[in-house]
Amino acid sequence: MTDTPVPSGLVPLKPVELTETDFRVTGLSLIAHPMQHLRETLRLNKVRTTINLRETGKNGERVGCAGLVICRQRPGTAKGFVFLTLEDETGMLNVIVEPSRFEPDALLISTSPLLLIRGVLQCVHGVVNLRAHTFKALQAESGEEFAKGRNFH
Repeated sequence: MTDTPVPSGLVPLKPVELTETDFRVTGLSLIAHPMQHLRETLRLNKVRTTINLRETGKNGERVGCAGLVICRQRPGTAKGFVFLTLEDETGMLNVIVEPSRFEPDALLISTSPLLLIRGVLQCVHGVVNLRAHTFKALQAESGEEFAKGRNFH
């Protein structure tokens, strides 16, 4: 008896397919983050990672960041402000959306699993936030629509 593997005849899954399968089945992936599949294109368009913004970002700097929206909050006491938590493959970033910026794109902001957000960094006492100006939905086709998020609690 030998331990020679028997060919299954199945074609191995591509990395993006593995991520999609993980998210579809479990709502998360230990293999890859959806943003990893978009990173090269985003980098070419000057979209930075969250860790890069936290480590090298300057207060008042105009930047772009993209990620999976894992939390959306619109507290009744916040005078219409919306707060998002954006997660990429390097970490998380808090996003502040003013009421005047939220209303025109409310459906996009409320429903898109992956967002590209451009705005101005706010770095105060070691805390980094992104004050959002523009929003664009992204698709990685990696199961991001199955990600478990918390919305408007």
